[in-house]
Amino acid sequence: MLKIKVSDLLGRHKMSQKDLANMAGIRQTTVGALYHETVRRIDVKHLDSICRVLDCKIEDVLEYIPDQKTKKAKRS
Repeated sequence: MLKIKVSDLLGRHKMSQKDLANMAGIRQTTVGALYHETVRRIDVKHLDSICRVLDCKIEDVLEYIPDQKTKKAKRS
């Protein structure tokens, strides 16, 4: 599972979704979907823009969390 940490980043930077959308050149609905982790696909250009605006690394935006089923299957 991938965790999208845009809400955490915006909180740390005291920035609104609208501010990020304007500064990154991304539609507000897209930023909202990232914020609420309802997005199904992420454009690489959007990730690049978010990292540029928030002065962060990709791992600050996305986190991989292994699924419990995957962990159990690897142990067997």
